Amino acid sequence: MSTAGAAILLWMAASSARRREAARPPRLSVSPGRLFADGYDTATLVIASSSAGQPAISVAENPHAVTIEDTRGGGGRWQARLRAGVLGGLARVRVQFPGGAAEEAAIPLTLDTRDSAGDGTPDFLRLDDPHDRQSFRRWFTWLGEAQYFQAPASRPPEIADCAALIRYAYREALRAHDGAWAATARLPLIPAFDSVAKYQYPYTPLEASLFRVREGSFEAADLANGAFAQFADAQTLRRYNTRFRSRDLRAAEPGDLLFYRQADAREPFHSMIYLGESPIHPDGKRYILYHTGPDGSDPGEMRRLTVEELLDFPQPQWRPVAANPNFLGVSRWNILTEGSK
Repeated sequence: MSTAGAAILLWMAASSARRREAARPPRLSVSPGRLFADGYDTATLVIASSSAGQPAISVAENPHAVTIEDTRGGGGRWQARLRAGVLGGLARVRVQFPGGAAEEAAIPLTLDTRDSAGDGTPDFLRLDDPHDRQSFRRWFTWLGEAQYFQAPASRPPEIADCAALIRYAYREALRAHDGAWAATARLPLIPAFDSVAKYQYPYTPLEASLFRVREGSFEAADLANGAFAQFADAQTLRRYNTRFRSRDLRAAEPGDLLFYRQADAREPFHSMIYLGESPIHPDGKRYILYHTGPDGSDPGEMRRLTVEELLDFPQPQWRPVAANPNFLGVSRWNILTEGSK
């Protein structure tokens, strides 16, 4: 055989070997090998492969248990950061290069069943990160006020009283505010706020049941024993889902709640949202938002008053002052509670 023929054969053999190598699945390793499902724990996925192109990385099993972040690399070695959500169990991450076989890595996640504040709210719902707390407050107040500016016929039918308005804004503030959400939100505009990163409703161990409805600290059994529900009235929101802050309105921050008890009313407990400065039409004034609830055949209405208007309200039992025995004070969501008791 001529030298040229031998060279061609060698080249063909080498090309065939490279194709076989490129078709092989990538080699994967994860460190550490287990994640704590607290919404913040991370692991590094290392990918080794001789394949050309960029790897496609997806979560093939338990897709809301981990998020893939910050993929980088090249030259046969890639890395990606895996961030835990709040769902326990086993997640599988799938990696595939163009034209090659796929490989999967399994990552066990340990469910976080702590209640570090002892307030009945599990730590997996608590927003430990300051940016997450800010994101929640922004979305909660914006969503509430946005409904005030909506025509009544355009509002979600569920918003029929003060607690329903709060439940709606709370639930929607914890969603992923992506294009799919925007398409169904029925809102005239969508702000460019970051979504809460720790988790997105309803992908929690409690699924859609966000509100505690029973006294006691959180225990693992509460995941399935009816301690949490999708519905909670104003009294339940106050007793089991928020923490008293003060009877001085100056202690309120945007997203905090005001509670009242009017003993002579058919529904004695009432709630309002402290907006602070309007997130939609800022004018330097501080606002409070609420739904009056139905009264006989009257379906009620949404109201947005300045702090000064509410302090000087014609009916003194609605004034948020310490001297008013009907005013139960300012409360803050348990998920915004920092640290332990």
